[in-house]
Amino acid sequence: MSEQILDEWQIALKQKKSELESCQSAHQVKSCMSCEKLLECEVRDSYIKAVYDSMSKGAGGGFEF
Repeated sequence: MSEQILDEWQIALKQKKSELESCQSAHQVKSCMSCEKLLECEVRDSYIKAVYDSMSKGAGGGFEF
């Protein structure tokens, strides 16, 4: 049985994901793309930031896709 150890970035990401899912549930949408507040949503913006932070471990910089 392996135990997964979460770092601070993964913990923050899990928290922001939970907040996003709660918001989607409250607005009765399955995706932010169908929400009228998409472009001005602080919950979504903070989730996206948490995703990038978890990928870079807070080191900053950009990602090239």
